[in-house]
Amino acid sequence: MARGKLIVFEGLDRSGKSTQCERLVSYLTEKGVPVKHRRFPDRTTPIGQMINNYLQGQTEQEDHVIHLLFSANRWEAVYVFETLPCHKQLLNVSRPSIEADINAGITVIIDRYYYSGCVYSAAKNNPSLSLSWSRHPEEGLPRPDLCLFLDIFAEDAAKRGGWGEERYEKQELQDRVRQLFADMRATDDGSDFVTINAGQSLEEVASAIRQHAESCIEAKLDSSPLRRIQPW
Repeated sequence: MARGKLIVFEGLDRSGKSTQCERLVSYLTEKGVPVKHRRFPDRTTPIGQMINNYLQGQTEQEDHVIHLLFSANRWEAVYVFETLPCHKQLLNVSRPSIEADINAGITVIIDRYYYSGCVYSAAKNNPSLSLSWSRHPEEGLPRPDLCLFLDIFAEDAAKRGGWGEERYEKQELQDRVRQLFADMRATDDGSDFVTINAGQSLEEVASAIRQHAESCIEAKLDSSPLRRIQPW
């Protein structure tokens, strides 16, 4: 069976990732492409709930600790066949891991992945939490077939609705995040990136995304296994 593709959306907060993820998933579904939409952090798991409390400002975590929790949240979604609590029915609802879905021929669209995990941690300017250090726990995770980077200046993102609701939505931090994304694109990881101007209209952005996503899905990678994130 031909495997699915792993397509990731990245960018600053309020760059339009979530909206465009949903639009792409709807478009591919209408075209008959088997597709699933995931996002990180996945706040439905126990680890994800700890992350959510941190992001909402309800708890504090040491910088290295929260970084490793974010990384663990990705690892559990990629490889573990998850069992999720269903509170209304008091039952457990299981869902396949990301890896299992891709191997079953399903294209997985992810809203944020390890790139965000690395740059947001490094943007804290903690001397012992460099971009390189932040990337080490991600080594071995599946490497995306395509990363769609929605590029926007932090001051423009700050004008969009909902800005400032979470811990990382501060312009100075977002400026550093944008620079660190540029630093990451200058490494070997940069070959995965396609940069899209997120300051365009919703439809212009969506059109560019569809073009690159369809090219990726149609590319003859079906018989090749997923690549893994390798050490720099």
